[in-house]
Amino acid sequence: MERGTVGSANRGRLRVAVRTEGQSEIVTPAGELDHHTAELLREPLDHALEAGRTRLVIDCSALEFCDSTGLNVLLGARLKAEAAGGGVHLAGMQPVVARVFEITGAEAVFTVHESLDDALDE
Repeated sequence: MERGTVGSANRGRLRVAVRTEGQSEIVTPAGELDHHTAELLREPLDHALEAGRTRLVIDCSALEFCDSTGLNVLLGARLKAEAAGGGVHLAGMQPVVARVFEITGAEAVFTVHESLDDALDE
């Protein structure tokens, strides 16, 4: 499932791909995750959780930017996943995105992996 952006002003800023591999729902946001595009990530995360997929792996390798709204989407998904007995795993964060998680302390509440392969091997 490939998701585009909402509204012509945001076209191309964020794309989200979703696939299932084993027990994991792999969600790959590519581009800029901010208050204009956050809903594009929230929707597939909520859909996965509603479908009973509680091990969410966010492949951040193509994520170029993440603001506080994007961070809140991920934190919300984490709370829902953990309440259902699962969790959210972040993989392959670029330095600029990793810095946001470091500065806010959010890296302490997520399971962070160097790569997608590492996240899937766990």
